[in-house]
Amino acid sequence: MSAEWGSPPVEVVPAAGRAAMEAFIRLPERLMAGDSSWIAPLRQERRMALSARHNPFFRHAEAAFWLARRGGRVVGRISAQHDRLAPTAADGSAAGHFGLLAAEDDPAVFAALLGTAEAWCRARGLGHVSGPFSLSINEETGLLVQGFDTPPMLMMPHDPPYAGAHLERLGYQGEQDLLAYRVDTAPPLPAATTALVRRGLPEGIVLRPLRRDRLRQEVGLLVEIFNEAWSGNWGFVPLTPEEVDAMAAALKPLLRERLVWFAETEGRAVAFAVCLPNLNEAIRDLSGRLLPLGWAKLLWRLKAGRTTTARVPLMGVRRDYADGMLGRLLPLFIVDTLRREALAQGIQTIEMSWVLAGNRPMRRLAEAVGGEAYKTYRIYGRSLAA
Repeated sequence: MSAEWGSPPVEVVPAAGRAAMEAFIRLPERLMAGDSSWIAPLRQERRMALSARHNPFFRHAEAAFWLARRGGRVVGRISAQHDRLAPTAADGSAAGHFGLLAAEDDPAVFAALLGTAEAWCRARGLGHVSGPFSLSINEETGLLVQGFDTPPMLMMPHDPPYAGAHLERLGYQGEQDLLAYRVDTAPPLPAATTALVRRGLPEGIVLRPLRRDRLRQEVGLLVEIFNEAWSGNWGFVPLTPEEVDAMAAALKPLLRERLVWFAETEGRAVAFAVCLPNLNEAIRDLSGRLLPLGWAKLLWRLKAGRTTTARVPLMGVRRDYADGMLGRLLPLFIVDTLRREALAQGIQTIEMSWVLAGNRPMRRLAEAVGGEAYKTYRIYGRSLAA
């Protein structure tokens, strides 16, 4: 609901200091309290993610954070980032990003927040701004524009329906749509897919699960394939060695050996896919807090396999296989294996996300295993030219 005429002006201030950053992190808890689909992220995880000391993103990027206040009350937040590894914008200009956008349903608040982020980008010589990226394209990406009635999977955002309209009023245009596909594990595969899978793996190809006793090396291997497979794709930012280390540590409690699969030929891994238990399902009733009993509940739920949903956030095929028949077949066999293994572990639904709306091969793969596009996230952008 928009602010009434005569209300105090909106003031945007840096989120400087521990108290301000805590207000920044907790603001969505109030704004989204009436949305039954929203899940409060773990506050401690958010503190680590936004810390230059703990998040290796800051080794190749800089960021700033602001709070919007009206009459002494926090009414919005936003970040601005410049990732030196990110590609240039479509017009060739250096690109800045905004993210972590959360605000009351008020055009003045959105205008003040986006104007502040844009000014920060201009001051750094950036000619284009797009987002939301929170903070990187390899973290939470996009603004939810369709699928508000279901909760988000881990590392996927959830936004109020009014946010996109406010961005469009400020001159932002949709640059890319990202889709999330829902795959139910119990139903049989479509007939055409079943016939293809029954032919068996191509000669010389072996599927193997994650080797948990070599976790750092295994995560490094899948990141190597990921960086090779997706280089040159829209928005691609490579994962750095430091980010690989951080990923291995963060994913350790979530990784299950038989939910991560590699395809190998002659001992060389050429494709992979990762399926992670949906952390959001496990933390839904914790209200963002791990104390006093949140840790125990979370660890027990993950260890006992109490989640019935999961997400496939990473997969890829090496470039020298991607354009041939193997490049089309290997992801299908891997995802089918993940689907069957997930079902055996009590997982009823897998989300494959995110998938670029224009990525027809990935969309065909998701549909080949019975997937339905049920959420859409949008990247908005605008030129900063005077």
